[in-house]
Amino acid sequence: MSESPTGSTAGTNGLPRVVIAGGGIAGLEAALALHQLLPRRAASVTLVAAEPDFTYKPMVVAEPFSREPAERRALAPALGELGMAFVQGAVREVRPEVHAIELAGGDRLGYDLLVVAVGARARPALPSAETFWAARGDLPIDELLDRAGASPSRTLAFVVPGGCSWPLPLYELALMTRRRTEERGGPYGLRLRVLTPEACPLAIFGAPATAAVSSLLGARGIEVEPFSTVVEEDGVMRIHPAGASLDAGAVIALPVLEGPRVAGLPMDEHGFTPIDEYARVPGVKDVYAAGDGTTFPVKQGGIATQQADAAAGHIAARLGATAEPKPFEPVLRGQLITGPESLNLSHELSGGHGEGVASLDYLWWPPGKVAGRYLGPWLAGTVPEEGLEPPSRPLEVEVALPHEWHGSPMALDP
Repeated sequence: MSESPTGSTAGTNGLPRVVIAGGGIAGLEAALALHQLLPRRAASVTLVAAEPDFTYKPMVVAEPFSREPAERRALAPALGELGMAFVQGAVREVRPEVHAIELAGGDRLGYDLLVVAVGARARPALPSAETFWAARGDLPIDELLDRAGASPSRTLAFVVPGGCSWPLPLYELALMTRRRTEERGGPYGLRLRVLTPEACPLAIFGAPATAAVSSLLGARGIEVEPFSTVVEEDGVMRIHPAGASLDAGAVIALPVLEGPRVAGLPMDEHGFTPIDEYARVPGVKDVYAAGDGTTFPVKQGGIATQQADAAAGHIAARLGATAEPKPFEPVLRGQLITGPESLNLSHELSGGHGEGVASLDYLWWPPGKVAGRYLGPWLAGTVPEEGLEPPSRPLEVEVALPHEWHGSPMALDP
């Protein structure tokens, strides 16, 4: 490509400086993709993260039930094996005019190309409910079961808050909670309710997934109340649009996500950073963004890896390492943990190209919780393949979202 990396000065070793801000799924996927796409010593790559470890957050949902922590890996040695550097620190501001980022501790780190993957900010949607935090597995499930069983309603409610684009973890919590009640032998007759603004469970995945998940929930005796938005007013949780109070002995809710509001970058009214089909930040030279902190409406790990891959591919092309880069063409893939088995789901987000797929068989490989082209194999100890297709079996056709999404991002109407 004719576009040069930057007009700024390269690092002391003379190599272009690529900085990745964020040590989560998107940040690590970007690092792994660059390791695969760039020849040795084509660039100096540094990853900056507030925490010293990578946590496989999609598996945190199982921690309250298994008592086994989700996988965690120290970033410094992992990146060292890739020939990359690690700096621990939170990004306070991006300074595009001088090609540098400033950290919370006051340090400044220069870059030639920057990938911002700092994620979103989570806050409680219902102050009186027990919030499930994706970064922590300390949900007191047995205490909540006892509290619900001792209440007059004998009800434990699970709430998808309004504006939540990724409700799948709540359905996992409900299914695993039902299994826990069976393991405990009670409390007898405990009612489990899921309240969601969706028209049906996991509607974003299409009709086959909805049918499969609805059947599964029904078989487990879990009630689903669609078109229900729960809000808290003066300490009372009410179900809208009817306005009736939520009668439950305990409530578990997902948090609401807000943008990271990275100073120095453009953002929408909610603090999310816009990107184009190559994950570039419009109007800001040499800066890319990926993950939950972007304006793309679905906040999910697999989508984050696809954005990171688009950014890494574009960077590799600019550095002369690859041919034309591949744009961000999102396909939604999700794995619903149901207990001993998992239900694999995939769907084309914009519609018009089929109704999606729901299967107990693998729909991608390696069959991890996140279908990341580079992260999945890295976690599984294998090597990346050209695609995500599982071996020795056909993958149902999935069609990518048209490129026009980034000009006018789609609205998710529940």
